Amino acid sequence: MSFFNKLKQGLGISTAKAELQIPATIAKDSTSVNGKVVITAQSDQRVKGIKLLFVERYTSGRGDNQETKEIELGKLTLNNSFDIKKDKRHEVDFDLPFQLKLSNNQSLAEEKGALGALGKVAMFAQGEKSEYEVKVSVDLEGVAFDPNDIQSIKLA
Repeated sequence: MSFFNKLKQGLGISTAKAELQIPATIAKDSTSVNGKVVITAQSDQRVKGIKLLFVERYTSGRGDNQETKEIELGKLTLNNSFDIKKDKRHEVDFDLPFQLKLSNNQSLAEEKGALGALGKVAMFAQGEKSEYEVKVSVDLEGVAFDPNDIQSIKLA
């Protein structure tokens, strides 16, 4: 392997691509996300493992007082290692468990009737908003920057 190819390999350039395939929407009462990770090798690689995260990007406040937190709702590590050859695809199915963590206003908004309306008004007044994402990182042997992917998901 030439020096240039070793340098590219070490930096994770032209090694592999990771792609998440998950549903665009899941039910609010779900406790897991089912999907698959598609790994496409651009050179011969050794996959050491796959890490998945389900996160909430929770924003509250307005203007200069706006604050965003990233809250980990679920985590899954797949430690199965395997080799993948150049220009080949490998698919790994997963079931990522998670547990929602609702703010007081979000819990109130889930109620029916006047309490639910009060919770929704409070969320609006305090500028509360939640966005959800699933993240994947594929751990490759001998690579500094592992391939990853992020997909947004809606709860309905």
